[in-house]
Amino acid sequence: MPDLPPLTNETFWAILRDEIDNATVNQLVWQCLGYRYNPETGWDNTAVATDWRQDYPIPPDFVESRPATVKLTRSIPPENKQLLKEELGFSGYKVDELIPRKTRRATMVNWLLSYRKSNLQLQ
Repeated sequence: MPDLPPLTNETFWAILRDEIDNATVNQLVWQCLGYRYNPETGWDNTAVATDWRQDYPIPPDFVESRPATVKLTRSIPPENKQLLKEELGFSGYKVDELIPRKTRRATMVNWLLSYRKSNLQLQ
């Protein structure tokens, strides 16, 4: 995967503001889930959790796939469900902005926030 932006609040806001393309946002989540791509051999999912690997042997397009985004949402621990509000102060989109692409991107940001928080606690 190409160089990806760091998991910073600036990156997360850029995702929410639609300043980072869907492919890059997907790649950020894929990398955190453990998917790796080798141009010679294709996708390597050996580092991916078993439940993800079984359902998605190759990484899903979270922006286009409702089932994959639902699985992502369900994998966020309850104590991290409100990180968009708690860490970013994000109050959500306006009613006229509520389209699947934006809400799925917000879900991806919340998952990335949870991932970042969990990994900081492990250090």
